[in-house]
Parts: sequence; structure tokens; C-alpha cells
Amino acid sequence: MGKPIKIRAKMKGDIAEVKALMPHEMEAGFRRDPATNERVPAHYITDVVAEHNGDVVFTAYWGPAVSKNPFVSFSFLGAAVGDTINLHWKDNKGDSSATEAVFK
Repeated sequence: MGKPIKIRAKMKGDIAEVKALMPHEMEAGFRRDPATNERVPAHYITDVVAEHNGDVVFTAYWGPAVSKNPFVSFSFLGAAVGDTINLHWKDNKGDSSATEAVFK
């Protein structure tokens, strides 16, 4: 299981705003280990999904070009204070992390 996602979910009027920081090394696979001169294997997040009341409200498909510890921010309509947002990711090595937050 990956490191925990840091997430904030707030209502601004009728707009739901979600901000999340996903701790992950996001290794592209092009860098070389200085000690051995071998390539460091690629290890990066491939899919990010957010669900509200069982409906997908955000999907992202990423590759090796995304930076270390990626931050994502998005907004949508249809949420209310007290609702829950579920956010999860998986990477190219099968690792994953998930979290949920309640809208304030």
C-alpha cells in the first residue's frame, strides 16, 4: 500500500472543491543510479480516480512525465456539506493508495 494521500474537500457555495497531494516517487525510468550506472526502473502513478456517492467525478491517466509527489485540484457540482469523496490511485507496479474526505 502506498503512502497516505493528503486530501481536502470544501464546499464553496454549490461548488465542491477537492485538493489532494499524493506522496509518490514518480520515477520515469530514464535516470541512472550513480553508484552502478544502471537505469532506475520506472515507477509512476498510472490512474487516479475520485468518486462521489458512487459516481466517478474525476479520472486522470498519468505517465512517467508527472513530477514527484503530484498535486491535483478539481471541482464539480452536485455535492453537499457532509458528503464523502473517495480518491484512489494505482501505479505501474501494482501499488495503490486510497483515502476519503468529508466535505466541509
